Amino acid sequence: MYPTRPRSALRTAVVWEVVRAALETRAAELGKPVLEVLDTGGGTGNFAVPVARLGHRVTVVDPSPDALFALERRAAEAGVTELVRAVQGDTQTLPEVVTPGSVDAVLCHGVLEVVDDPAEALKNLTATLADGGLVSLLAANRNGAVLARALAGHFDDARAVLDAPDGRWGAQDPMPRRFTGEELNGLATAAGLRVSSVHGVRVFSDLVPGVLVDTEPGAVEALLKLEQAAAEQPAFHAVATQLHLLAALA
Repeated sequence: MYPTRPRSALRTAVVWEVVRAALETRAAELGKPVLEVLDTGGGTGNFAVPVARLGHRVTVVDPSPDALFALERRAAEAGVTELVRAVQGDTQTLPEVVTPGSVDAVLCHGVLEVVDDPAEALKNLTATLADGGLVSLLAANRNGAVLARALAGHFDDARAVLDAPDGRWGAQDPMPRRFTGEELNGLATAAGLRVSSVHGVRVFSDLVPGVLVDTEPGAVEALLKLEQAAAEQPAFHAVATQLHLLAALA
């Protein structure tokens, strides 16, 4: 089961499969069928609700009241209201809303790009973890943006992304920050995490014209299998739109 519809699953399936398997393994290791999961910046529950459907308790911390309202509605429709808790806040307020050392796994997807201080955000996240707790970390890849802008014919933008410390092409860039794999790994290590795997996410799906995927019979499934096959191969990490790190508290 993917957390989104089939077409959208091209963007999420790789991460979902890694997260699902990691939670299953962690639950077996602990002999604890119901894990405590924190989804920071989890918004409308794209991952939180599917995780709850696996039987785990999920706390979603997000600054948007509208997103949290949508989360509660989605949880109700999925029949997992009792397993999902919505809390308005952000990485800075985590110490106030989550008991330190109480969480078995943290989902941090699309957060480090927008926070003021990524290192502080990761420090606050890891403080919530129990010993050996997991972190699923997903962030925008600088090198993938270079390729995408170049293929779109925006060569000056591509060069700017390549050279800028924050990986942006200028004031009109909607993404506040992008990372290389080395930068993400360094942030995770500095926060006391041990990275166990790295995956390239959206290696092809953002580059393939949508009309090809939507009109060719079986194209979505074939592209999905290709994404999953390429995700673990380091050669493709450099061109992925996003990078996914799975780590544990060292």
